[in-house]
Amino acid sequence: MNLSLSELLTYSTVRIECELKTGGTSTGTGFFFNFLEDKTNNTHVPVVVTNKHVIKNASKGKLIITKANGNGEPIDTQHFTLVFDNFESFWKLHPEAEIDLCAMPIAPFLNEAAKRGEKLFYIPFTKDLLLTEKQKEELCAIEDVLMIGYPNGIWDSVNNMPIFRKGTTATNPLIDYNGKKEIMIDIAAFPGSSGSPVLIFNEGGYRDKKGNMYWGNSRIILLGVLYAGPQATATGEIIMTPNIQRPIAVSHIPNNLGLVIKSERILELENLFKQ
Repeated sequence: MNLSLSELLTYSTVRIECELKTGGTSTGTGFFFNFLEDKTNNTHVPVVVTNKHVIKNASKGKLIITKANGNGEPIDTQHFTLVFDNFESFWKLHPEAEIDLCAMPIAPFLNEAAKRGEKLFYIPFTKDLLLTEKQKEELCAIEDVLMIGYPNGIWDSVNNMPIFRKGTTATNPLIDYNGKKEIMIDIAAFPGSSGSPVLIFNEGGYRDKKGNMYWGNSRIILLGVLYAGPQATATGEIIMTPNIQRPIAVSHIPNNLGLVIKSERILELENLFKQ
């Protein structure tokens, strides 16, 4: 398998489709992550991470994962669909009410697919992609960012592919925006993008804060998870709105900014899977 970094990233997310208890449907973004990795014994707990508000009040849910061939290579046009009743109950929620993160273990469903002779292909994020102390010394206040997801539910349904969006950090990624473990990014963040992973992604080279160039070196850092964005009301008031998939009132005008929960918060979910 000869896939570039950017090609691999197309398999890191999953479109989340929900039927709501209140009626209607919604879509959001989830991404694959490995908890409790033990590289010595080659074990881990595979999960999908998203926002709490994406799966809230969901009576049914659907995840679609790309199939793999006998060599472990993706078959883009062949998909394995997971359908859940009582979808909301499958997710473990971050214990702090104001932290809009949750995760669902997927090992039982992967095992069931294997029993049916189905091989699945996805690329999980790992702790190795979180910001290190050395990388903190290199980061600039303004960095290019990449967001992967399904804005307004848009996707390549034939090939089960997400949408890439590029932007920049709108606040210094090393500083906690408004005192919370969050940052703001300058990117078009539409409903359906909730749960999207936000990355610093430099393929083939990058420059650090001191101006040093690293030609031929790619850099990928998982900065965090998009969960909301500011909108202006008709009266000029700025409000933060979770980016769930629903019609937006004409009086609410998006500012093309996104609010991101820092990736270190993802690890706070890991304790929920230790028992």
